[in-house]
Amino acid sequence: MPPVFSHGDLRLYLLSLLASAPRHGYDIMQSLAERTGGTYTPSAGTIYPRLSKLEEEGLVTKTSDGRKTVYEITDAGRAEVEARAADIAGIEAGLADTVRAIADPVGVITESWQRPNGMTIERVRVPLGVVGVIFESRPNVAADAGVLCLKSGNAVILRGGSDSFRSCRAIHDCLVEGLREAGLPEAAITLVPTRDRAAVGLLLTGLNGGVDVIVPRGGKSLVARVEQEARVPVFAHLEGVNHVYVDHAANLDMAKDIVLNAKMRRT
Repeated sequence: MPPVFSHGDLRLYLLSLLASAPRHGYDIMQSLAERTGGTYTPSAGTIYPRLSKLEEEGLVTKTSDGRKTVYEITDAGRAEVEARAADIAGIEAGLADTVRAIADPVGVITESWQRPNGMTIERVRVPLGVVGVIFESRPNVAADAGVLCLKSGNAVILRGGSDSFRSCRAIHDCLVEGLREAGLPEAAITLVPTRDRAAVGLLLTGLNGGVDVIVPRGGKSLVARVEQEARVPVFAHLEGVNHVYVDHAANLDMAKDIVLNAKMRRT
């Protein structure tokens, strides 16, 4: 796959992101990943030097907002964005092409061998069927899980947390509109239309064969409940452990954002 951003395009696209709203570094990284369907996930070492360069050029300013370093576009930066609107539109079109070019995983042969009797055996990627995704307070999971399941040929039933119910419903409405415009079945991405906790229990039963696998996304108690009550296969995750080391020569502004993001994000 060719590079997502041509020379100079990332600099301009960062300006366009900041033109919509002030952002901190990891918010920018997340936005880039989301807008490219996950095909481009820039590192801090890619983004922060470019933000520093934009600051040197007088196109953005940097302020401290509590635990975060926030970047905001200046009048000069906004003028460049307006003057290069056509270039930015071209970059957006290129990003859309990049997402469409993601290889279809369905039908890919990952391994093949031949038996002594001449029989060929192949390991082929196929859809799982209907995936039930149960998640807690992060409504962006509705979009992430919906798109990933659709791309891999699966249908999905989404069950978000009660505190993000309205956000999930708004995101789901957008997904359904996209399915409709693409001529795809609207039921391919379904949202459980209630906050009632009993709905989780019903989903865990497998709905009389209507659900093939459950994926929990959340804290330890949610994962434990799903593993205990599910009557269908579960793709669970553990708590995990990670450590962040800051070198004595590191950019301390960058290091602070990385450490806080790693240890306190969405807390």
